[in-house]
Amino acid sequence: MSDALKHECGIALVRLLKPLEYYKEKYGTAFYGIQKMYLMMEKQHNRGQDGAGFASIKFDVEPGQRYISRVRSNHSQPIQDVFKQINERISEELKANPELGDDMKELKASIPYIGELYLGHVRYGTFGKNSIESVHPFLRQSNWMHRNLILAGNFNMTNVKELFQNLVELGQHPKEMADTVTVMEKIGHFLDKEVMQLYQDCKAEGYSKREASPVIAERLDLAKILTRSAKNLDGGYAMAGLLGHGDAFVFRDPAGIRPAYYYQDDEVIVVASERPVIQTVFNVPFESVQEIEPGNALIIKKSGKLTMNQILEPTVKKACSFERIYFSRGSDAEIYQERKNLGKLVLPAVLKSIDNDTDNTVFSYIPNTAETSFYGMVEAAQDFLNQRKNDYIIANRNTLTAETLQELLAVKIRTEKVAIKDAKLRTFITEDSSRDDLVAHVYDVTYGVIKPNDNLVIIDDSIVRGTTLKMSIIKMMDRLNPKRIVIVSSAPQIRYPDCYGIDMAKLEGLVAFRAALELLKERNLYHIVDEVYTKCKAQENYADTDVVNYVTAIYDPFTPEEISDKIAEMLSSPEINAEVKIIFQKVEDLHIACPKNLGDWYFTGDYPTPGGNRVVNRAFMNFYEGKNARAY
Repeated sequence: MSDALKHECGIALVRLLKPLEYYKEKYGTAFYGIQKMYLMMEKQHNRGQDGAGFASIKFDVEPGQRYISRVRSNHSQPIQDVFKQINERISEELKANPELGDDMKELKASIPYIGELYLGHVRYGTFGKNSIESVHPFLRQSNWMHRNLILAGNFNMTNVKELFQNLVELGQHPKEMADTVTVMEKIGHFLDKEVMQLYQDCKAEGYSKREASPVIAERLDLAKILTRSAKNLDGGYAMAGLLGHGDAFVFRDPAGIRPAYYYQDDEVIVVASERPVIQTVFNVPFESVQEIEPGNALIIKKSGKLTMNQILEPTVKKACSFERIYFSRGSDAEIYQERKNLGKLVLPAVLKSIDNDTDNTVFSYIPNTAETSFYGMVEAAQDFLNQRKNDYIIANRNTLTAETLQELLAVKIRTEKVAIKDAKLRTFITEDSSRDDLVAHVYDVTYGVIKPNDNLVIIDDSIVRGTTLKMSIIKMMDRLNPKRIVIVSSAPQIRYPDCYGIDMAKLEGLVAFRAALELLKERNLYHIVDEVYTKCKAQENYADTDVVNYVTAIYDPFTPEEISDKIAEMLSSPEINAEVKIIFQKVEDLHIACPKNLGDWYFTGDYPTPGGNRVVNRAFMNFYEGKNARAY
C-alpha cells in the first residue's frame, strides 16, 4: 500500500521424522532441515523485517552436551544475518574437523544448529521495543530438559496488563510487560506444574529420578498445559513452541484471526504462516497443505506422532481480511483470485466516477502489490467495453461496414505503468518544507501517456493515513495533466484501530476518522464527539465482555460516499489542477471477494474479541484527551 503499514509476523517450524543419515543419503546434505528453514523464512520476509530468529533442538543427546541452539538478529537484513552466523559456525567446525562430514552421529554431537526440530520467526514489532531482546524465539531455560520452553509467535494480546498481573498473583516476577514474555511465562508456569506432578507420579510408581525423565517426556500432556494457559488470552495469535526434550506445538486463536498452515509426510512435518511457502519450499500441491483450525493446537510429540487438539472453543471465524488484501504473498491460488475479484467488484463505482468513458481513461496501479487487483479491475473494464461493442453492433447491424467494424474492434482498455518508485531516494532532510518536497519525488512518472482530456484511474491496496497520497502520489499524477484523478482502494475505509498485530493503533492517524470529524464540524454535529467520549469514559472500568464500541457513532450520520468525498477534498490541495476522486471497496463486496476471511473490524468496528471494544474506546479517549499513547 502507498502508506507504509507495518504488520504481522511469520513463523516457520520443521520437524524431521527421519534420522539425519536419511537426508544425507537422499538429498546429499545433513543440513537439509536448516536449508528448508532458510527458504521458509525468506519466503515470509514480507511479514516482518525488524528481526529474525532461529532455534533448534537435538534429540537424545548425552548429559553435558548442548542440545538447544538459538540465534537472533535485528540487523537491516536479519534473515541473511541469522543464517550467515549459522553457516560460519558450521563451516568453522567442518574446516577444523573435516571427518565430521561423513559421521552423522559426531556431526550432530559436535556442531550446533543441527538437530531434528527447528523453529524460525520473522518479526515486525507492534508492541515493545525492537532491541535484540525483543526478537523471537524467546527461551525459558531450565536444567530439567522438559521445562525448557522456546516460543515464537504472530500475535498481539489486548489484555497484556491483566495477563501480567495474573503472573504476579501466581508469585512470579516477570522481567517485562510484553505479550510474548507474558504468554511464555504463563505457559511455563503450567508446564512446571505438569512436570512436577508427573515426577511425583513416577516417584510413587517406584521410578528413580533418572528413570523418571523419559517417562515424563512420554506422558507430558501439551494439550492440557495449553488449555490451562490459554484461559484468559484475548487477542489474535498463531504461536509455536518447542520443549527441550522434543515435543512441539502450534496454537491458533479461537477466531482464527492469525493464519497458520501445516503439511505432513513420512519425512517432515512443517508449519508456516502462509500456504504457498510450504507449497514452494517442499514442492507439494495446494490441497496437501492444511489449515490449523481456530482454537486448535497442532501437537507433535517427540515420537513424531501428530495430533490436532481443541484447546479453546472456536468462536465465529474472523480471519484477518488484510491477509488477503495485502499481507500474504499473492502466489497463493485462492488469494490471487480473491485480489482479482476485489478489482472486479470495485469497477462499477469506478465507471460511475468516469461517466462510463473508458475511451478517455487510463488505468494503472500503485504500488506493485496492487498489481493483481489491477488485473481484475481491467478485466472487468474489458468486459464492460466488450458489452458496449456488442450493443453497438446489434443496434447498427444493418448499416455496419467492415471499416467501421474494424475501428470498433480496435478500441481497447488503456493501461499504462504511470508510476515507478525510486528505491534509492531517501528523505534524509527533517525540516518539514524540504522533506515534503522530497517525499513528493519518491515516485517517477511516465510522461507522454496521458492526454489532457483523460481520466487517470489508479488502484491501491488500501488507504490508511493518506499521507503518501497527499504529499506524493496525487501531486505526481497531476504533473501528467489528466482531467480527473481517481484513486481506488481495493479495501474499504479503515475507520478503527487494529489490536491484533497490525500497526494501526491510533484513531487520529486514520484519514477516514479525520474526514468524519471534519464532516461533524461542518454540519454542526461535533457534540457527538463529546457524547462518545462520555460513553467511553463511563465504561473505563467495565469488564471487557460488557464494553460496547461507541466509536461507531462518529460515522453514523454519513454515507460511505460522503466520507470518501471528504477524504478526496482533504488529500487534494489548491495547486492540484485535476479533479480528484477517491473510491473505496464496499464491505459487502470485500466479503464476496474474500469469503473465508471475514475479519473486518478495522472497517466496521465489529471486533472478534471482547478486548477489541475496550481498545477502540481507549483509542478514542486518547484522541479526545490529547494523549499520544497506544490503546493496548
